[in-house]
Order: sequence, then C-alpha cells, then structure tokens
Amino acid sequence: MKYIVLILAFLLFGCKEERYASPDKDIVVGLLPYKGMDGNYVSNIETEIEKYYNVKVSILEDKALPQTAFINIKSPRYRADSLIAFQKRMNLDVDYIMGLTHRDISITKHDDKGQIRKPEWRYNDFGIMGLAYCPGNSAVVSYFQLKTPDKAKQFGRFKKVTIHELGHNFGLPHCPDKKCVMTDAVESIKTVDNANPWLCAICKNKLNL
Repeated sequence: MKYIVLILAFLLFGCKEERYASPDKDIVVGLLPYKGMDGNYVSNIETEIEKYYNVKVSILEDKALPQTAFINIKSPRYRADSLIAFQKRMNLDVDYIMGLTHRDISITKHDDKGQIRKPEWRYNDFGIMGLAYCPGNSAVVSYFQLKTPDKAKQFGRFKKVTIHELGHNFGLPHCPDKKCVMTDAVESIKTVDNANPWLCAICKNKLNL
C-alpha cells in the first residue's frame, strides 16, 4: 500500500485573546457531514463530543462541498478557510458548526510578517487535518491525511483532531503539554499519536469542565 505523505497542521491562527466559552448542555454543536463522509464516523463522533464536552450535538443534513473552495495546485483539495466561511454563511440554528469530510483540505501558511512561509512550494498549498478559528464558531475536520490500515487508530486520530478544533472554537490556544489534545501537531502525525484524546487539567479548568 502506498502511504500518503502527511503534511499536517492543527491550526493556522493562534488565539489572540483568552476568551473561553464554558461548554454546557445549552450549547448546540452542529455536525455538517459533506457528501461522501462515512456515516459511522459522524454518529460515533457525535457521541464522543457529547460525552466529552457535555454539549448537545445535532447532525445536520449533508451538503456537497462548495466548488468555490476547490483548489488544484498540488492535488485536488478544498480550502479549509473557505469551507469555514461557507459554513458561517449558512446561518443555521446552532451555536457551533463542525464540517466533516473525507476529502483533502488545505491552507496557505504565513509567517509573522504575513508572507507565505518558505519554501513557498510547500506552504502555498499546505495539507491539514483540521482548522478552527480561536475563538470562533466554525471549524472543519478531514480524515484524508489521518489514514492508516489500523481503522481503530484512524478513528482515534479523527477524534483527537475534532476535540482539538472544538477546543480552539471554545477559546483554547495550543497547549505546551505534549500529552494534551490541545498540543500543536508541529506538522507531524507522531505528535498526534503521542497526545491523549483529552484535555490536560489546566485546559479543562479554563473551560470549567
């Protein structure tokens, strides 16, 4: 089996302010499965989010990926930031919306001066697992770059990324604890595999969990 070269990032934008939203049962997270998304992943992640963050989760009607987000620089992909913007324009009756897809997603990574990171060929179209604004109310996760023959491990990665991106939406920045699910992946799948599928005590306290 030919393995996909993983070029990963958990988040493009760090938290500029510390503004935390304490999850509770009055908060509704809408899961938006894009066409072709594995239904088992959707239903299983619904349970995991409800159990972990103690929020209500609503599975929304599936949608086709918008062609306005499509890009084909290195390979056929969808821009994660465009998907987040698309989701926010839907004006759904939920507090947060999490897009889920099996298709590859990407961003352009910039340095502190706003320029495309070097080497530009690598960062102009940079494949990622997920993206969320911090804080924000819209995120997107893909399992395209999480693939492994071990299906249980693959879903475990997907679960970690989803919990991570929702954590950003709730206001959590990256965590220096390498075992915390909020740790920065630093472009390595090994970092994801090494992290626990839950928040460390400090991050949990920030959200009053």
